[in-house]
Amino acid sequence: MNVDKHDLLCEALPDAFGGIYLSQEKRPEGMNYFNFVVAEIHGVRPTELLEHQARGGKVFGTFCVYVPDEVVFAAGGIATGLCGGSQFWVPAGESVLPVNTCPLIKASVGARLDRTCPFFRIADMYVGETTCDGKKKAWEILAGEVPFHVMDVPQMKRPQDIGRWADEIKGFIKVVDEFTGNRVTPEALHQSIVMLNNKRRALKRLYETRKADPVPISGKDALLATEIAFYDDPSRFTEMTNNLCEELEQRVKRGEGVFPAGAPRIMITGTPMAIPNWKLHHLVESAGAPVVVEESCTGTRYFEHLVEEEPRDLDGQIIALAERYMKTNCACFTPNSNRIQDILRLAQEYRVDGIIDYNLQFCGLYSTESYLVKQALDAQGIPYLHIETDYSEQDFEQLRTRVEAFLERLRK
Repeated sequence: MNVDKHDLLCEALPDAFGGIYLSQEKRPEGMNYFNFVVAEIHGVRPTELLEHQARGGKVFGTFCVYVPDEVVFAAGGIATGLCGGSQFWVPAGESVLPVNTCPLIKASVGARLDRTCPFFRIADMYVGETTCDGKKKAWEILAGEVPFHVMDVPQMKRPQDIGRWADEIKGFIKVVDEFTGNRVTPEALHQSIVMLNNKRRALKRLYETRKADPVPISGKDALLATEIAFYDDPSRFTEMTNNLCEELEQRVKRGEGVFPAGAPRIMITGTPMAIPNWKLHHLVESAGAPVVVEESCTGTRYFEHLVEEEPRDLDGQIIALAERYMKTNCACFTPNSNRIQDILRLAQEYRVDGIIDYNLQFCGLYSTESYLVKQALDAQGIPYLHIETDYSEQDFEQLRTRVEAFLERLRK
């Protein structure tokens, strides 16, 4: 670790978090746990990972919702998310990557090379996937730093493609078996499937409360909980999220909200928002409109579908995993009409008044697909705003002007 540089990163976080999160009014008490996780982001969980390693366990760092964490936990390992969401790491990423690379990829590479993020330093193996060309080439660079396994995500969703993904999961099980020295058994895999399904159920329950008007929790807080889900202990996260949901459900019964009833309800769709990328949510909600749902990998795509728990043999469990993960509608797939249907369905379920299509700069997949998203929303008469940005604050005021103008249109 580069301790001096790491301290610079940690010095900036309290002010940013305080200004964006702690300044909110009527925050649920249940968010105190998530505040604590952020306050100790480079303390408590990294210590738990190091203790796990001291007992002989392995830590696997992952970058995508397609990697089946169930396999890692079934082998006695721990899976932790690694995506970088901070501008702080981008310069180090740009030292080895083209400038016109997506900021998530640049930050993820930079976090390792900078030696300022303990999660990137602790992981014994990284697990990547082939969801975009930028990632595929970045993995080759990171593979020179740490043991690396790449899972080849099919680009279509035909029956033979689901079969190919099942074969990838089989191969991943073999890699994990050998790397951990523990065999993935049907019994252990069943337990991890149930454990991670319970985490998905807790997140689904959290999002269900956001359908209320007034909404009982801000979009910023819901996003924070989802981001934390990627690296927190799964069972603890499930318990604390369910505790939060109990409070929110009581708020819904009493008609209490963090925004006035009738405020414009916003959906954000598009590219993921890795911690601490809170810029767009902060802009929207500071202008008086709640974000009520995210159709993204740091939103509904992460938890919407469960793994079938009935199979108790390894082959059946692998098929169940393959079928569940291939239901996730990333823009890497063609055709990807199911994602358009997801957006339209969620717009109706959450009674949204407008949709912001969020695209990280240089992400060609989601930027190109935004044309089809706009077509579908125009046909349904749903107001739409496309935003392309990066992790910096340089465009903050420009984005504020655009967001406020969009919300003003919704209020007329």
